[in-house]
Amino acid sequence: MKLTHYKNLRLKLIAITLAVSIGPLILLGTAIYYQFGKLYQERIEDQIRTLARTQSNAVDVFLRERTTILAMIVETQSFETLNNPENLSKLFWQINQRAEGLGLVDLGVIDKEGNQLAYAGPYNLQGLNYYQQPWFDEVLRRGQFISNVFMGFRQVPHVIIAVKGVTGNNSWILRATIDSEILNRLVRSAQVGTSGDAFIVNRDGVFQTSPRFKGVILGQSKIETQRFGEGTTVIETREDSGDIRYIGGAWLKDREWMLVISQIAGQEHGWMGNARNTEIMIIATGCVVILFAIVLISNTLVRHLEQADCEMNELNSQLIQQDKLAALGKMAAGIAHEINNPLAVIGEKAGWMEDLLAEEEFQNSENYKEFAASIGKIEEHVDRARKITHNMLGFARRMEPRLDDVEINHVLDQTIEMLSNHARINDIEIVKHYTDRLPIIASDQSQLQQVFLNLINNAIDAIGSDGTIDVSTGMEKEYIRISIHDNGPGIPEAIQKKIFDPFFTTKHNGKGTGLGLSISYTIIEKMGGQISIDSHEDQGTTFVVLLPLVLPEKK
Repeated sequence: MKLTHYKNLRLKLIAITLAVSIGPLILLGTAIYYQFGKLYQERIEDQIRTLARTQSNAVDVFLRERTTILAMIVETQSFETLNNPENLSKLFWQINQRAEGLGLVDLGVIDKEGNQLAYAGPYNLQGLNYYQQPWFDEVLRRGQFISNVFMGFRQVPHVIIAVKGVTGNNSWILRATIDSEILNRLVRSAQVGTSGDAFIVNRDGVFQTSPRFKGVILGQSKIETQRFGEGTTVIETREDSGDIRYIGGAWLKDREWMLVISQIAGQEHGWMGNARNTEIMIIATGCVVILFAIVLISNTLVRHLEQADCEMNELNSQLIQQDKLAALGKMAAGIAHEINNPLAVIGEKAGWMEDLLAEEEFQNSENYKEFAASIGKIEEHVDRARKITHNMLGFARRMEPRLDDVEINHVLDQTIEMLSNHARINDIEIVKHYTDRLPIIASDQSQLQQVFLNLINNAIDAIGSDGTIDVSTGMEKEYIRISIHDNGPGIPEAIQKKIFDPFFTTKHNGKGTGLGLSISYTIIEKMGGQISIDSHEDQGTTFVVLLPLVLPEKK
């Protein structure tokens, strides 16, 4: 019952302490992780949004610069001048010479019927007709036009910039081709890190530049452009690996193109995943340390509580024992006092009857021997009853020790001498193992002799016949230790706790009163000592008496 109680108490202490210590730690770690993840997400989105906006502006400026150059040429050069192939080639050479990096592949002059009248560039496009090309009508209608990336007659991805010129009633077109690789290099500079990508798609989601990972130029991307609103928009998508990819889109070229910047946040396998794993490891380590400390502290507390409980139970047992002795002492004193008076009268009358039997007339009686035997029995039992009442009075009165100079070995020798005949008759050998030069102590020699007499006499009775009693002395810290061991049958464990109770005896009826050990216990306790028993069935019994080392005063 006690073990279950302490086990439940230990579990409750551990559970409550764990709940109030590890619980907040886990909540704090979780809150920090999600708050940090939110800040990290906002930072990533800001970076992507800024990069998409900046890069789209750069591409827009790139296209407008080239459109402006063509417009200035149309405004400053006459149709007749540009329509001359030599003049156009010279102009094309001068532009590329003075403005390296413009990315112009070729120049062409086209009339209103779609015929290319003059051409300067690496391809053989002279005389081709563009009247059926989708962009041709757009140029005449809007005045200038920037196309999507397309293959055209040259079958390579390119972008054209065309500007309408008017000479009198005659309309014509100056067309330039932009190398799409120039756009690729311009956009590729925004590809950040190992997972970042940057590319341009048109309104239908077709790649206008080559993406870094999946897809090719003029291929269909998975970008749903209708999800992106005005300005710069950032959306989230989840990769097959579980990571979050942020996609930022910024419109350019009058909302015909959209520059896309994408970046994996790395929440599962990137930096955020490492941060989360590190945090989990730190929290787990902290939890293990806290758990170890809590278990250690709980076990220590419960162990101290168990020890204090045991000491309290021991103290209560001693108090109960003292209360019993006090109550029984009062009762025994009253009983002994009441019995002594009748015993005195019976003894006196038995003595008177014995005196009468000494007279001649009784000695000649034929029943004289029976009368004498009866009177002898009466005197024997009266004497026995007096001894019992004497023991009861001795148990009841306050046995304050009278301090003498006591040599323990000498007191044991005297006691063993008194019982030597009794032991010899029963073939019991008393073996002495004394420590030499034990200090002389201040104690009551007669009461100690009474204790030793009880213990050795009980050992003889326990053995019965043919056995050995070992009597040894020695020092144990600040006590003199007297051990009396017999090789008798031992005392069952169930009754060992009652062995010092008054009137409790294991002897047969008429062999003992059950007061000897109680009186011995009281005597030793009043001297400030201790008496204990160690007994095992079929292995004998050992009584140990510890007497405090009280040195006599100097005389």
